[in-house]
Amino acid sequence: MIRIDPSNVAGFNNRTDFCVGTGRMGLALRKEYIDQLRLVQEYIGFDHIRGHGLFTDDMAIYQDQVDFFDKSKKYLEYNFTYLDLVMDNYLDLGIRPFIELGFMPGKLASGDQTVFYWKGNVTPPKSYDKWCDLVKATLRHLIDRYGRDEVVTWPVEVWNEPNLTVFWKDADMQEYFKLFDRTFEAVKEVDPEFKVGGPAVCGGSDELWISSFMDHVEEKGLDIDFVTRHHYTTEPPRFEGHYGYPPLSEAEDGFKNLHTTRDIIDSHERYRGLPIHITEYNTSYIPNAPVHDTTRNAAYIAQQLSRLGDDNESYSYWTFGDVFEEHGVPFTPFHGGFGLVADGCIPKPTFWTFVFYKQIKGMTCVHKDDDCIVMKDDKGGYHGICWNYTRWGEGKEKTSSFSIPVDNGRYCIVRNTVDENNANPLKIWHDLGEPSSLSKEEKRIILAGAKPGITTESVTVTEKEMELKIVNGPESVVKFDIYPAALTADRGYDYDRVIRGEEPDPEETAKK
Repeated sequence: MIRIDPSNVAGFNNRTDFCVGTGRMGLALRKEYIDQLRLVQEYIGFDHIRGHGLFTDDMAIYQDQVDFFDKSKKYLEYNFTYLDLVMDNYLDLGIRPFIELGFMPGKLASGDQTVFYWKGNVTPPKSYDKWCDLVKATLRHLIDRYGRDEVVTWPVEVWNEPNLTVFWKDADMQEYFKLFDRTFEAVKEVDPEFKVGGPAVCGGSDELWISSFMDHVEEKGLDIDFVTRHHYTTEPPRFEGHYGYPPLSEAEDGFKNLHTTRDIIDSHERYRGLPIHITEYNTSYIPNAPVHDTTRNAAYIAQQLSRLGDDNESYSYWTFGDVFEEHGVPFTPFHGGFGLVADGCIPKPTFWTFVFYKQIKGMTCVHKDDDCIVMKDDKGGYHGICWNYTRWGEGKEKTSSFSIPVDNGRYCIVRNTVDENNANPLKIWHDLGEPSSLSKEEKRIILAGAKPGITTESVTVTEKEMELKIVNGPESVVKFDIYPAALTADRGYDYDRVIRGEEPDPEETAKK
């Protein structure tokens, strides 16, 4: 029995909605992308969005060209047409960029190494002066268009995962430090109020890189504004056909690894307490891992969201939607994409985990453990999220029992359930035969079953204590809400009489 004490406030930094990831920036010009983002914003409402490819050639910002008619003439220009369209789309949906500066424009790159289907160049600039000019021109354009007070609130991150050779040529640490130093200086030259950070590293060599990065910025005397890193929680995948099947990692190992970043930063007196932004996290780090589409993923992420704020200022789920092409164009609507939303604007189970956490934002946390989190609102109600996942195999049912102090009176208990039979579009798609192209009828059926199951009950408390049981089936998330619900029936209305049914009047029957 978990006894809730409303005076025992538990530590919980709920920044679930601070930032979310996206595929490359140019995808924001597509209708399906915007439709998915609109759905996410309607239900969750993220503050920021972060993605790759700001300076890749499909955004067409960097224009180093020879005159079409006179080959002796050369022009270096900046074209912000697509950038404006992308930013307008974001701001129209109430979301602001968390700016990632990268990758390298082809004509500014020192080499031809690229990554992904869309060929993002990952080599250093052949001219750091021209790179810095590009950064400054882009930020100044954004300020001119959207206003200085607005744009300086957009965080700026330098590059993406430079500790991996696929994202930064040779994973050259010293070359990245040069890129960071010059870029940091360029951004602060535009406006010192910009918040700038890095090094955006992923796991594996994260401790070495973050430690070296902090030593470097301290030696250079750089007043960086935050540190960024990534967080994925699966082992290397096993591949079959178009898909990868990664085993889930032990969650506690991931939390311990995250804490090393806090310890490294705080070991530097100058930077103690500096904010940490996790600018990417998910279970698997590949965009074709079917686990992403499952209720198991929803339950695992529910636990992550309860603890990621312990050491980190924010944490950005990778990604909001499945319009995403790192490995090419997916073959089916359910292909293990990173997104909270599948193509066709179908919310996946993890989508609802985020909705649940957004709904409890701003409340007071009165209990948190490895299986649940309980919040108290300011109107006498309680709200909780319980989860149950297994790393592999078949899970078992789990029951959480609570004793909750409340005033005497009538209450309504609402349960929202995500499990095998509720908010599980993957199962419906599978039952329909796994069609690669959904018909209108198939999409209608899947959408109808893609929402949480909702049950309600009314209870009357007479001894200022409510006992509540929450049953989590295998790989499930259950959100419960307890609302004061005094009965205010209309004159003459009797619910029990309605449900029981009206008995025939003996006298009227005799007359007949």
